[in-house]
Amino acid sequence: MGTVAALHRYPVKSMLGEALTSVRVTAEGLAGDRAFAVLDGAGGVGSAKHPRKWGTLLRCRSRLTGPGAARVELPDGTTLSAGAPELDLRLSGLLGRQVRVSDEPPAHGGTLERAVPAFEGGVPDVMRDRAVVDGTGESITSGRVASGTFFDFGRVHLVTTASLRRLRQAHPAGDFDPRRFRPNLVVDLPGESGFPEDAWAGAALRIGTALFRVTVPTPRCVVPSLGHDELPADPDIMRTVAREHRVPVLTLGPLSCLGLYLDVLEPGTIRIGDAVTVAT
Repeated sequence: MGTVAALHRYPVKSMLGEALTSVRVTAEGLAGDRAFAVLDGAGGVGSAKHPRKWGTLLRCRSRLTGPGAARVELPDGTTLSAGAPELDLRLSGLLGRQVRVSDEPPAHGGTLERAVPAFEGGVPDVMRDRAVVDGTGESITSGRVASGTFFDFGRVHLVTTASLRRLRQAHPAGDFDPRRFRPNLVVDLPGESGFPEDAWAGAALRIGTALFRVTVPTPRCVVPSLGHDELPADPDIMRTVAREHRVPVLTLGPLSCLGLYLDVLEPGTIRIGDAVTVAT
């Protein structure tokens, strides 16, 4: 059906991550993915989904250095270990308030804030109606990370080259580099067009020696429109997704989606070039 074209891991939530050639998949997702997050004193979990509050995190890069260990490269090139007091101090200065990097999710799930985008389908209508304006002047909605983790919802995120091609046709001036969408897996589907993964709902996918279950399409927020590393900000990226691909998600109504969330059925190892097939 397809092959693995790229693998990505994000050791610190909402920071830039690392490209991999192979990765071990555990029952919790890719080993080391979202193992850390930046937390503030109010119980907030750092997420660039609220760019005015946390967008600076996308100027930092994280890399796993061993089991339970990561290093963070700051915008000025300084590299410090996750958990080091100096890193917390430097990030606090960048964000303008006291924060710390932690590998311990809040006991009852930390607060996750999302900016309400202008495009349709960016948040469920019921959440848009309940949005409030916070101290940054941004209209936001609030929820919580998945209990015991730093994940928003799904443990593994997949996008396909077919969907990115389809969006590029709709917005030729846009750079639909998959990194904008922060996937774990980029699957190359050279003979497909449109959004073929829409037909995979509920399917079991064999990728390398790991087995996954497709759960739901991935609702998109403002993050793909922000600047990522050398990729410039482009608000038309998400306007294009909203115009071209709004699909029903659970009981939330039609949302702007790109990619899929997966649950792990069988741990294993994935390598670049591995086949992606529907398991029977």
